[in-house]
Amino acid sequence: MGSPRLAIARRELGSLRKEKTIVLALAIQLFVAVFSSFLVVGLVSLYDPGAASYQVDVAVAGDEEAVEDLLRAVGTEDGLSGRPYASTPAAMTAFHEREVDAVLEASTGEDGRIRVAAVAPDTGVETTAVVTRLRDALRELERTERAERRAFLETDPLSLPPAAESSPYFGFTYTVLVPLLLFLPVFISGSLVVDSLTEEVARGTLELLRVAPVSFAAVVDGKLLAAGGLAPVQAVAWMLLLHLNGTAIESVPWLFGMVAGLSAVVVTLGAAVAITSPDRRVAQLLYSIGVLLVFAGTSLLPLNPANTAARLALGTAGVGARAAVAGLVFVGVVALVGLRVVVDRVDPNELG
Repeated sequence: MGSPRLAIARRELGSLRKEKTIVLALAIQLFVAVFSSFLVVGLVSLYDPGAASYQVDVAVAGDEEAVEDLLRAVGTEDGLSGRPYASTPAAMTAFHEREVDAVLEASTGEDGRIRVAAVAPDTGVETTAVVTRLRDALRELERTERAERRAFLETDPLSLPPAAESSPYFGFTYTVLVPLLLFLPVFISGSLVVDSLTEEVARGTLELLRVAPVSFAAVVDGKLLAAGGLAPVQAVAWMLLLHLNGTAIESVPWLFGMVAGLSAVVVTLGAAVAITSPDRRVAQLLYSIGVLLVFAGTSLLPLNPANTAARLALGTAGVGARAAVAGLVFVGVVALVGLRVVVDRVDPNELG
């Protein structure tokens, strides 16, 4: 006979095929990983509307000097073109006739300040894209004016930081998509443990431990092995799919270790909740709250899991990020040992 823990783990993995919710979640993750390059284009349009390839024509009217400065700022932005108009009514007429997508009216006050009034459409997605482009142009105007008027100030202000030039697709992939594919399997694994243990209690199958040559600790270990081992394997599979799909992923062994450590913590939490509160609905609620508290607490750290995952995937992780992974693995091992102590003191016949 083989190890009872491995036998239970195999049974748990085999039963996952009957769980439609889990299969659907796996299918969604697989779809995201396989078609990531296509999905990122559409998702970035929601994440950063200004990144969409949308041409915005702007009518610019107002004071001659202010209009020139504004047209210069508009011309520096990709996907944004300015058209000068002799008057604001003429610019508004062009806007209402859909000749332009927005209107900027610039005027210079007595104090020398440039004031800009913007008019944009109110049609949802188009409005978001237009407003985002106009915001970038006005930021460039502000940056330029501050640099030009610096010599006339009585005090020397702090130098403006250089404008950051980065691709929103790059940022979205490594700060949103990669952590999503890494951590979603972890959440699912913890939920699987909660469901599996509470279901055993609800069906009364734990009472069979009286006559079966399997200890309660072996049952829990088998369930943890199946659920906790599934998450890092999934995560590595998704990373390899991303790599094959054109997204470079570095430090895969370290990512595996990070997910394994986090999975150990989460499945231990799920098992502890299921043992102390065998009612399925209550256990799932407590588990969800516990996971939220864990990730809310870790997000306050300088090297939180999402930040560490992005750095590892980019290949820019330093000693601190690797130390964070090692620490997470250590915490996972301590959590498993602590759970074993709790399980050894529990009588399965008293559950429920």
